[in-house]
Amino acid sequence: MNAVHPPCDRALAHRVTALAHPPRAQALVLTGTVLGSGLAFIDSSAVNLTLPVIQQSLGGGFAAAQWIMNAYALMLGALVLAGGAAADRYGRKRVFAAGVLLFTAASAVCGLAPNLTVLIMARALQGVGAALLTPASLALLGAAYDAKGRGQAVGIWAGASGLTSAVGPVLGGWLTQAISWRAVFFINLPVAAIAVWLVLANAKESKGARSGPVDWAGAAAVTAGLGALTWALTVAPKQGADIQVLGAAGFGVAALIGFVVIERKAANPMTPLTLFKSLTFSGVNALTFLLYAALGGALFLLPFELIRAHGYPPSAAGAALLPLSVGLAVLSPAAGRLASRIGARPLLIVGPLLVAAGFALLGLLSQDGSYWTSVFPGLAVLAVGAGVAVAPLTDAVLGAVADEYEGAAAGVNNAVARVAGLLAVALVGFVIAGSDPKAIAAGYRAAMIAAAMASAAAALIAALTVRPKAKSRAR
Repeated sequence: MNAVHPPCDRALAHRVTALAHPPRAQALVLTGTVLGSGLAFIDSSAVNLTLPVIQQSLGGGFAAAQWIMNAYALMLGALVLAGGAAADRYGRKRVFAAGVLLFTAASAVCGLAPNLTVLIMARALQGVGAALLTPASLALLGAAYDAKGRGQAVGIWAGASGLTSAVGPVLGGWLTQAISWRAVFFINLPVAAIAVWLVLANAKESKGARSGPVDWAGAAAVTAGLGALTWALTVAPKQGADIQVLGAAGFGVAALIGFVVIERKAANPMTPLTLFKSLTFSGVNALTFLLYAALGGALFLLPFELIRAHGYPPSAAGAALLPLSVGLAVLSPAAGRLASRIGARPLLIVGPLLVAAGFALLGLLSQDGSYWTSVFPGLAVLAVGAGVAVAPLTDAVLGAVADEYEGAAAGVNNAVARVAGLLAVALVGFVIAGSDPKAIAAGYRAAMIAAAMASAAAALIAALTVRPKAKSRAR
């Protein structure tokens, strides 16, 4: 999701026994996992900048651009929890390598895609690869380092992930303008080769001590449900509520209900429903959904506004997002430390309110064509708000459940953030009446106001549900 990667990435490192890697091997495993997971982070942020150019190159309406992002986000959001379980059961090293190789092969197909259909199918395969490699990369670190070094290693991983998310828009814009949008996908190939070589050569295989069967039935149900709903939401603005749209929406809802039933009965559920007995955990996930839906939908539209409505070259559009990345990088560590002292609740109220103010400024000032007066003020306020809110989300999620559920809680919250962005992008079509600059500008303004309202609602949920610093024993 552009420069704002989902919360709880740090907390997904499983508590496993270190396998006595020598220091040099540890450093090389860390480098390999950073490069591998960086593929997923940089790809999601870089591709967003290429969408207006891809749309012009391969044709298709606005819904095609939505599917270029959503095919990837759908598979990643739906399967990331199953990917973590697969890494624990079948081996973190093996699953990481498989995920990187699948992601790389799909990237090559994206770069060679002759039409939108092939590109969208390859993007879905990229999402599957990312769902395997992202949790496996953190689990590899958990196995390579002892308890003393693990926190620092995961901190470096998280910092590098933030850096790649920040570099993504700039790199994507520059490659698109200097070479081609296809270069954004081909750049993954050498990075992936180095990542796989480093991990295969230096990491020892590890598995979860008590890993059960992977919840493939739950994964299939949630993927089918989200896929059907996403399709219905994407085509409904143009096609209307006809029998196909209503049928797809009904199937999607039924599949998601089936997912809940499966999770209640599964021996090793990918989403332990008992976690939602905690009011704080439920509230924080509702807050996460609204906040990341606002960020995902609004920031999906920003490149279209800059490139198509205001004539920015892709490189300049990528650079325009830097304030958001810098704000997150500077403020998130400080916000995390502050949350550990005073609790997450105040920051989860103030942060989303600032995000709401940033979105409101972006919408109200959008008709001014100057970057410094129409985009920068809103992005600056948005960056401060996101920097204040994102790190405390992890603290609130982990503080809402018993210690033994922290890994599952972090995974659920991470998946909620990804699914929120997926559905928000699917809804964008309801505010965009066409692909011409005037239609994009009008839709952009409406989307910013909607994002501001969703962010303000997130702050209200924090005020009502997030408790002071106390460990709620969800069992």
